[in-house]
Amino acid sequence: MQNIYNIILDYGNVIFDIDFPRLRQAFIELGVPDVDSFYGHRAQHPLFDAFDKGEISAADFRNEIRKIVGKPELTDGEIDDTWNSLLIGVRSGHHAVLLDLKERYRTFLLSNNNAIHYDWIMRYLDREFGLPDNSVFFEKDYYSHLLGMRKPDPEIFTFVLDTHDLDPAETLFVDDSPQHIEAARQLGLQAHLLAAGDTLPALLNRLT
Repeated sequence: MQNIYNIILDYGNVIFDIDFPRLRQAFIELGVPDVDSFYGHRAQHPLFDAFDKGEISAADFRNEIRKIVGKPELTDGEIDDTWNSLLIGVRSGHHAVLLDLKERYRTFLLSNNNAIHYDWIMRYLDREFGLPDNSVFFEKDYYSHLLGMRKPDPEIFTFVLDTHDLDPAETLFVDDSPQHIEAARQLGLQAHLLAAGDTLPALLNRLT
C-alpha cells in the first residue's frame, strides 16, 4: 500500500463477525417496540450512544431496557443474552492477518463498544484462543466506552492520531459503517468501507 504507514481497524464486521438481523429478532422477542428505529447499523436510540461512550453503566443500560419494553421482571442474564446475540466470533484467519500487518505497519484498533459486549468478547478470546484481550495484535487497541467518545465523532479519530503522532494522509482506516468512513475522510484519513460480503484480506489485496 503506497504511502501507508499506519492502519486503524474497526472490530465488528471487519475482524469480528456480528449479526444485526439476529439482534433485531432477539429484540422483537424481548418485546422492544418499533425495533427498526430502536437499533440499527446507521441509527439507534440515544441509550446505545450513551452506553458506547461509557456515560451509563451496564446496570443503567439494563434498567432502561426494562423500562422500554415494560418488563421490570427481566433478569440481567436475559437482557445480556439478547444484547450479546449479535456477537458471532473472529473471522477465520484474521488473527494471522493482524499479526502480519503489525510486522509491517503501525496498527491500531478503534471499536465502538460497551461494557456488556466487551466482557463477552474478552471471555470469548480467552476461551477460544487463550488470549486475555486484543492487545497482542495492535500497537494499541481502543474501545469507545473506555475513551468516553465514539465514532463517528471527530474527536475520537483526532485523539488516536494525536496520541500516536500519526499523519492522516499516511493512515488507512477500515470500517463497515459509511458514516464512520465519511468522518474519517473529512479528517484526511485514507478511509475504505468494508461492505457486506467483502473481507479485510480481499480489501488489502486490492489496495496493494
